Amino acid sequence: MELDPMRSLSLRVGSRKTERNSQHRQSKDIEEGLSSSGKISPDIAMKIIWKRGFIRLVLVAGILWMLLILAALLFQVWTCQSSVTFISGICQKDSKVFIVLDTMGLVPKQQHRCPIPVMDDPDAVVIPEGRTPEIIPEKLSYITIDDHVEADSQPLFGGHQTWAQREDSFKLNSSMKVHCGFMKNGGADMDPVDIKYVKRCKFVVASGIFDGYDTPHQPANISLRSQKLFCFLMVVDEKSLEFIRNNVTVKEDSKGGKWVGIWRLVLLHNPPYDEPRRNGKVPKILTHRLFPSAQYSIWIDGKMELIVDPLLILERYLWRGEHTFAIACHKHHRSIYEEADAIKRRKRYARPLIDRHTKIYLYEGMEPWSIMKKTPSDVPEGAVIIREHTAINNLFSCLWFNEVNLLTPRDQISFGYVVYRLGEAFKFYMFPNCEYNSLFILHRHTREHSSVVEWVKSLDEFRKNITGLKESRGGLGLWTPYPGDLDSIQIPIVERTSPAG
Repeated sequence: MELDPMRSLSLRVGSRKTERNSQHRQSKDIEEGLSSSGKISPDIAMKIIWKRGFIRLVLVAGILWMLLILAALLFQVWTCQSSVTFISGICQKDSKVFIVLDTMGLVPKQQHRCPIPVMDDPDAVVIPEGRTPEIIPEKLSYITIDDHVEADSQPLFGGHQTWAQREDSFKLNSSMKVHCGFMKNGGADMDPVDIKYVKRCKFVVASGIFDGYDTPHQPANISLRSQKLFCFLMVVDEKSLEFIRNNVTVKEDSKGGKWVGIWRLVLLHNPPYDEPRRNGKVPKILTHRLFPSAQYSIWIDGKMELIVDPLLILERYLWRGEHTFAIACHKHHRSIYEEADAIKRRKRYARPLIDRHTKIYLYEGMEPWSIMKKTPSDVPEGAVIIREHTAINNLFSCLWFNEVNLLTPRDQISFGYVVYRLGEAFKFYMFPNCEYNSLFILHRHTREHSSVVEWVKSLDEFRKNITGLKESRGGLGLWTPYPGDLDSIQIPIVERTSPAG
């Protein structure tokens, strides 16, 4: 009796399976019968077959297309990470694909240094004949007389540029005249013996030391060809010259030139600014003004030891890709607002002045960097700058310097803004940070940069300059009434992208 319910359940399950099998056979027989009996024409049957085949074809094609895209992305990442010079040389690290992958965190983090795809022999480098044609501006000249200086005041190195003059300087024309430092009697005076020497310099490696923070580091791996072709010019102030003489051997030639190894020391009398960092921007940004005969220049900061032949650098970063201006991408930041936030956190300049600087840029339309922009980054590593001294590059350098003169000396903030204002007219190559770190050996400063202005927390500390913190010869735009409502501007919230940044 106990088995009857189980037997009944088994019979029901078996009968349902039999019914389903019977229905399936009947359905199949009906389809075959209808087809054989002519109730469904051969055309309809073929359409059914083609429809099923087309769906399968689309699915297979979609899968193959996705695999092809994945293979391309993997190839992009692989070439950029390869240690083989040829393979890494074909990587497009400034492409939108690579930037998107990097932003998504799909690109493996590179080492601090990476191989640079330079040529093996400096003697094999072919120097281009002629110069890059000038398009706009065709003619560039400089304002050297400050019309806005008061009778009882000393001329300023950067002049008293007004907001209206600043705005006009961004309007490109075939012939332009702009502020570019070196106002008459404004400081930064060179000795006659150095003025005469630099007139012969067509190819320049330039550096600078101010306020006695460093001693010159001798470049390594410099070929005999480059030693004859390049002038290695180290710009110093009087304090640094004294410091260098007390720590390394300074030789003087028969004409009065001062040398430390391969470096020719170029002394600037009457430093134009109170702030050493701002003084250092003069040779860095205005290289074409200090050395007007130069056709090509490579700038490296004073704490660096160059370890790559300069001819190989020009071939790699300018001539090979037909570029005229090259600078490295910042290691951590792409947006100027990220850079500004890091400057404030690390106390590299007065926080309220950095805020005013960035508010002006935001008011004037400078958006945070995004992958929609045409540049890999808005923030460079400015310690190495490689350029041909064309008119547009010289104009860019003047406008970049004017921002440093008018606002704060944090030139990494100003760089991206000037790029934004010049738009398509200024073209440059921004190369990977790991290559930048492979160009030199970084040495420590002899002492830490320190300025009381870095610790200022409120604009009240600058009011009427009671504390003596306010610079008297630079950053005048921070105190000049701005033609816009900056109080309504909210600085973008920045997400910290790196513990080191």
